[in-house]
Amino acid sequence: MSKHMKRLNAPRTLKLHKKEKKWTIRANPGAHPLEKSIPLGLIIRDYLNLSDTLSETKNIISNGEILVDGEKRKNYKHPCGLMDVISIPSIKKDYRLLFDRRGKLTLIPITTNDATWKLCRIENKTIIKGKQVQLNLHDGRNRIVKKDEYKTGDVLKISFKDQKIDETFKFEKGTVSMIIGGSHIGEVANIEEVEIIPSTKPNLTKMKGASDFSTLQKYVFPIGKNKPIIELPEVKMQ
Repeated sequence: MSKHMKRLNAPRTLKLHKKEKKWTIRANPGAHPLEKSIPLGLIIRDYLNLSDTLSETKNIISNGEILVDGEKRKNYKHPCGLMDVISIPSIKKDYRLLFDRRGKLTLIPITTNDATWKLCRIENKTIIKGKQVQLNLHDGRNRIVKKDEYKTGDVLKISFKDQKIDETFKFEKGTVSMIIGGSHIGEVANIEEVEIIPSTKPNLTKMKGASDFSTLQKYVFPIGKNKPIIELPEVKMQ
């Protein structure tokens, strides 16, 4: 696997000037796939303009001045993806990573209080030793729960301080959700109906918002019960 990346080959989710320079930073393998993540160094240098050169960027990050989901990250190639919280205590700035309507990963300014938690979607569940249920989340986290009261597609609000589940947003009719893939990426709408496809094809979800549409079930990310609990990019919703 190559350790380098040309800007012309960079994922479409990145906000980069393709022809300004030849090379860019390539994210290391991690919780988020390469095509849906931003290297931490790119966020500091190109998104937030906190440094001018890669050398300055490395110094800032290696000094432990940047927190990702409440933890110090000292690798400038650390992959940051959907719903990750980037905090810079020295300048009292906090951001959450979300998709905008063009499918680009965007930094959304948030309050210090909102920077103490994040939303994680349950991708699947596994049974481990002792017949315990383990929830496998979209950002690589795993949670072992005593009661199997969660379903695939549900979203958990997890606090960074104690790693506890504070709230659950069910994948069910009426739940406010963000679309994280397909032609409607970045839109916010309510789940209207889940259409089960009795074949190898993926299930569809009918959404009701500024306009009614259908999308793949895997593209639906619940973000609240009656209204979004996170700050959003500019989106239209009914």
